[in-house]
Amino acid sequence: MATAPRPQVTPLEEGELFDTKRMEAAEGVQWPRHRASAESVLVVTEGQLIVDFPDTQPTLSAGESIVVPADVYHEIVPNPAFKAIHIMPKDIRFTFSS
Repeated sequence: MATAPRPQVTPLEEGELFDTKRMEAAEGVQWPRHRASAESVLVVTEGQLIVDFPDTQPTLSAGESIVVPADVYHEIVPNPAFKAIHIMPKDIRFTFSS
């Protein structure tokens, strides 16, 4: 039985206040819908993605960024594939929808 493709998250740098991680996914990769305890920044470095919020679905391309607000459920959708850097506070906590 084949497993579904998974998103890749690679830790990069850790500071006193912030962590950075590389996020990447190809077409068909399902990211879990989630919310975070603090706002964070997503910077697209290659390709394109959609951030699926309850009320809007902005599309971001390489070189663009978005501030993801705290306590708002969202999902990252490859369009069709992307690489990005996620900059977040060290004490951020994630809650995944069921």
